[in-house]
Amino acid sequence: MPETEPVRDRWNRLPHSLSAKLIALLLLVMVGVFGILGYLNIRLHRQHLEAATLASAERVSDVIKRSMSYYMLRNNREGIYHAMATMADEPGMVRVRIFDREGEISYSSDPSAEACYGCHTRSEPLAHLNRPDRFRIFRDGAGQRILGVITPIENQPSCSNAACHAHPASQKILGVLDTNLSLAKTDTQLAQSSWRMLAYTLFALFDVSLLTWLFVWRLVGQPLSRLMDGTRQLAEGNLGYQLEVDSSDEVGELAGSFNRMSLQLRAANEEIVAWAKTLEDRVDQKTRELQRAHEHVVHVERMATIGKMAAVVAHEINNPLSGILTYARLLKKWIQRGEAESSKRADAEQSLDLIAEESRRCGDLVRNLLTFSRTAPMNLQTTDLNTVVDRSLRLIAHQFEMNGVELHRELSEGLPAIHCDAGQIEQVLLALIINAIDAMPHGGNLWVDTGLSEDGSEVSLRVRDDGSGIPTDILSRIFEPFLTTKETGKGVGLGLAVSRNIVERHHGRIEVQSEIGKGTTFRVTLPVSSSPTAVAT
Repeated sequence: MPETEPVRDRWNRLPHSLSAKLIALLLLVMVGVFGILGYLNIRLHRQHLEAATLASAERVSDVIKRSMSYYMLRNNREGIYHAMATMADEPGMVRVRIFDREGEISYSSDPSAEACYGCHTRSEPLAHLNRPDRFRIFRDGAGQRILGVITPIENQPSCSNAACHAHPASQKILGVLDTNLSLAKTDTQLAQSSWRMLAYTLFALFDVSLLTWLFVWRLVGQPLSRLMDGTRQLAEGNLGYQLEVDSSDEVGELAGSFNRMSLQLRAANEEIVAWAKTLEDRVDQKTRELQRAHEHVVHVERMATIGKMAAVVAHEINNPLSGILTYARLLKKWIQRGEAESSKRADAEQSLDLIAEESRRCGDLVRNLLTFSRTAPMNLQTTDLNTVVDRSLRLIAHQFEMNGVELHRELSEGLPAIHCDAGQIEQVLLALIINAIDAMPHGGNLWVDTGLSEDGSEVSLRVRDDGSGIPTDILSRIFEPFLTTKETGKGVGLGLAVSRNIVERHHGRIEVQSEIGKGTTFRVTLPVSSSPTAVAT
């Protein structure tokens, strides 16, 4: 089967191949040329044969005329009839007639023949014979061709001075001899000659066509076929494919050029592959260098972050620890003096409250640092986002009353459940709400709403306030750790960094928009169907 496919393809391409078109064109030209030459040869042969027949007929007619001259001079009618009958019985002779000058038949081998008026009229005797149609060809009743030869009988001196009768010397023509010869044998020979010439022409045409086809196929068809196979090999990627060069003509030069081009393509491809390999190695090398540089930069940034975090932690923890240490020493003095149970009791209790408050601040700071630096495992469950929002708002409802903030809640009904850690999403929402409350120290409005995207693949949670807004220079870095706009001692700038980390672990995104004096909007978008990656501690 694989071997028959190329043969079938060649047969399908044969009507469109250059060699087939060239052979067809040459055949058409040769058929036309040989046809014209054959026709001209047959026609010329016919003309030569007819001319030879006319010359022969003219000689026969002249022989008959001379044969009967003897009897005519002696006015021997029986001899004339006998000679005419003898001539008429010869093969190929149809009839012999003699017409006088008035066109009447004087002698005839055919009694049924009629008078002739073709050369003259009855009212005017024949004076001379000078017509181009001395020879005429007609068909008899059987359909055979007959050659008629009209030979004039001149008034010879021997005739005009004869003793038997005398004709005036002024009369040039005494009559005409009409000899009719059958052309059946001539036509048969002509037909045979024509068929032989036609057969010879067809045989020559066949031989020349065959030789032409072999010549074209050998010098044009096969080289072009090999060249097409070579180009197909190149197209399939077999670079360097070589053709067999067996001639020094233009086709051979074309095959040689193809071979050189094929070798050049293979060399160019090998060079390109080598350069690609070299480039790949260099890219890998540069990638490794960039990776090491990136790791170095990350390490430097991490060390800088650790240094910054250490400074912030030291600063933040130092203040409450100083207070704890001061109040602890003061309580120790009161106890040593015995004043803790009397006049300093209220102050001692207040000092203990301050110590507890500062200790709580240290604990919150340490907890936020642990949350930022260590990823806690997620408890993934199918959760209704509106339920998480309601629970979060109830937890800090007293914050709205204490700070004079009016809450506007717009929760969309029929939201699809999401796969998330409800506690961590609640932590994000509480951090956003507390930041919004802190941005409105003199009260304001807070909008909390949920919604579904147009294609139904995401749910959104939006927290918007009409507070003081975030400065432009800080807005682009708002999610960086340790970046805060609150007063010293009221935050370390980890809340938004932790919130972004939680949202990204849920394959969501958090976005912020803010304008000074008009408020800030935080939008959290979470996927409906995607399952977050649970990271272990």
